[in-house]
Formats: sequence, structure tokens, C-alpha cells
Amino acid sequence: MISMIMAIAIFVIMFGLIIWDKIERHIVTLACGLATAVLVFGVCMRSMDAFLETLNIRNIFTLGFWYEAGTASESTGGINWATVIFLAGMMVMVEGMARAGFFRWLCMTIAKAVKYKVIPIFLTFMVMSFVLAMFIDSITVILFLAAVTLELAQLLKFNPIPMILSEIFCANLGGSATMCGDPPNIIIGTSFGYSFADFVANTGLIAVISLVVIVLYFYLVFRKELSSAGNAVIDESKADPSSAITDKNAFFISTVIFLLAVVLLVTHAQTGLTVAFIGVLIAAITLLTAGKDVVKILKGVDYKTLLFFIGLFMVVGGLEQTGVLEVVADFIGKVSGGKMTVMIAIIIWVSAIASGFVDNIPFAATMIPVIKTLAATTGADLSVLAWTLAMGTDIGGSATPIGASANVVGTSIAAREGYPISWKKYCFSAVPATIIVVLISMVCIYVRYL
Repeated sequence: MISMIMAIAIFVIMFGLIIWDKIERHIVTLACGLATAVLVFGVCMRSMDAFLETLNIRNIFTLGFWYEAGTASESTGGINWATVIFLAGMMVMVEGMARAGFFRWLCMTIAKAVKYKVIPIFLTFMVMSFVLAMFIDSITVILFLAAVTLELAQLLKFNPIPMILSEIFCANLGGSATMCGDPPNIIIGTSFGYSFADFVANTGLIAVISLVVIVLYFYLVFRKELSSAGNAVIDESKADPSSAITDKNAFFISTVIFLLAVVLLVTHAQTGLTVAFIGVLIAAITLLTAGKDVVKILKGVDYKTLLFFIGLFMVVGGLEQTGVLEVVADFIGKVSGGKMTVMIAIIIWVSAIASGFVDNIPFAATMIPVIKTLAATTGADLSVLAWTLAMGTDIGGSATPIGASANVVGTSIAAREGYPISWKKYCFSAVPATIIVVLISMVCIYVRYL
């Protein structure tokens, strides 16, 4: 009992400090992870086995961690090293692509294709944000898309805030469509052994249906504001796509590596290659072909995010080892009366609302063992609960400026360039959009699986 109270206390303190946002997130989770190891596993439980199971280092040295031999495998709990390694590999690839000018070139090419007209740029950038976020972390997508949007706003004389808000939402929506698009999905996929194709066939279908509605929604909300900007006559040489390419050879190589990554992810269920293996392979190829830029690419990797994940998984491991998450699962089971319809509604709305106010990554990591226990004790279909959790956390995080990392990045870039986005401005468009997508998701899940 004491160990459960201690684990809960550390978890609450961690969440509070993350929301407070005065201390860097990775320092918070690492400190709380260390506190879990010492106070929960050491002082309260006095269990080296619980500590080692949560640390989960041994799993890395098993064949199944790198090659599944055609059978899906589940994470054994604790630190999800597959997620950490895969994210690290993709970060290396994305850093190489960015240095070659790939993202800026893509944005400028699309802007030129629609003749630099504001409304067509607005619509196509939403779709591009969705598509890119299916394969690249939504944080990276917004990082470059927001920067190019601000550049175009200066050239075309329009307010970039509506476009940035719509891009953020569509990036989070696109991230929900695939396993590698959003960190919560990576955690869910690696925890339960789901493939890229599994996500596309389930959450992907819901996301595409939602995209059609959301593009129309944002168009109706912002069309007057963007139409009033007109279409300025610009010097196209300033926005020429070719000027974005810093190194033609590096650009070609990074494009090939990106396409290889997509092919490997799409086919990993057939090849048996795990996402951890794919992440290491892609990172290795990127570094081997980077030449003199190897050090710059390695320095550009977001190590703080990786450390954040490690500390987070340790804290959640404390809740799992002490039985707290089993209690939560039992409570949901009792409240729902074992009815699948009620369980789905509870999971998707609680996930969506919670993810709007706390980062959806730690919430998803916390809920993984909860739905696993819920499926085991009530007989509910685990895959349906997983897709429900994915849509709830991915979309719910879009509702507020602090709900997902992409939101924080996008609003920060806008504010830095003189376009501050208030909570009122953000939530005015994002909250209704979030409610619309959660409702669409719930209806789709009910119709398809029940």
C-alpha cells in the first residue's frame, strides 16, 4: 500500500511539474524516474526484480527486439526502448533532410504550384501537414511548416496565425493515421506489436474521413480573414523552390533515404523487421552518407525528448509494478459494467479531455497497461481499445496550446516572429475541431467494431 501511494505521489508531482513548465521536461521525468527507482523499488518494495523489469535493458539483447520472425511481439513493460530507439533513428534522418533543404523545398514547390494564392496555399498546406505527419514526427513537420508559412506571410502580406493553427491541427490528425506519425502511436504500436499497416487500416481510415471534414471546417472559420489579405504580387525569385536546396547530392540522398524508411515501415509486418531495427538502419545510412555533416546531424538530434521518454517510462513502470494501474482498469471495468460501448466512450473522451491539458505522451504511456489489464479482465477486444486510445490521445492533444508538443512548437515559432497566439484565439478554432473529430472517431469505432 505504501509503495502504491509513493508511486502515485511521484506520478502526480511529475505531471504537476510538466504542466507548470518552469523546469525542462526531461529533467522532470528523469528526476521522478530516479525517485521511483530509489523510493518505490528500493525503499518501499525492496525489489531488485521490479527495478530490472522496469529498466528492461535485457529486452534489447533479444532477437525478438530486432526481428519478429513474422509474429507480432508485445513490449514486456517498463522502459519502451523500441520507441526510444526508433524516435532517435527518425530524428537523425529528419535532421539530414532538413540540412539538405528538403522541407523548405517541398513547401515552396507547393506554394508555386498554386501560384502563391493565399486560400489555395491555406488548403494545400493543411493537406501537406497531414500527409507529412503520417511519416515524420508532427513536431518536426510544424517546426518547418510554420517557419515557411511565416516567410510566405511576409511575401504575400497575410496573417499567418489561421494557417499555423490549421497546420498544427492537421499535423496532429495526420499523426493519428499511422504508427510513426505521433509519439502516442509509436508507444501503442511497440507495446502491442501492431504494424504500420494495422494503424493505416484502422486509425488511418478514421483520420482520412476526419480530414475531409476538418479542411472544410477550417476553411469556413478562416476564409474571411484570409480572403481579405488579397494576393500580393511578389518577386518569385525570393520564393523559388530551387533556392531551398543547399546541396543537390545531399538532397537526392536524403529523399531516397526517406522513401526507403517509408517502404520499410509499410512492409515491416511482412519482413519481420521491427521499428527499432528500422530506426537504427535509417540512422546508420543517414550518417554514413552525410560526409562532413555527421557531427552537425548528431548535434541536431533532440536528445532531451529521448531522455524525457526514458524518465517517463520509469515513472509509469512504478505505477505498473505497484498495481496502481490494475486498480484504475478495474474501476473503468466496474463503471462500464463490462459493456464495450461504455468503455470506448470513457476511454476516448477521458483521453481526449486529459490530453488537452497534459501532454498526450505521458498520458498514452500511462494508459497502455490500463487497457491491457481492462482487456484481460473484461474480455474486451484489446485492439479496439488501442485504436480508441490512439484517437483520443492524438486528437485530444490538439484542443489547447499545451496539449501536444507540436502545439507548443507552432505557437512558440509564431510568437517569436511577432504573432503571439492567445489561449482564446487558439481554443476558439481548435476546441470545436477536436470535438468534431472525437465524435467522428467514436461513431466510426462503434459502426466498424461493434
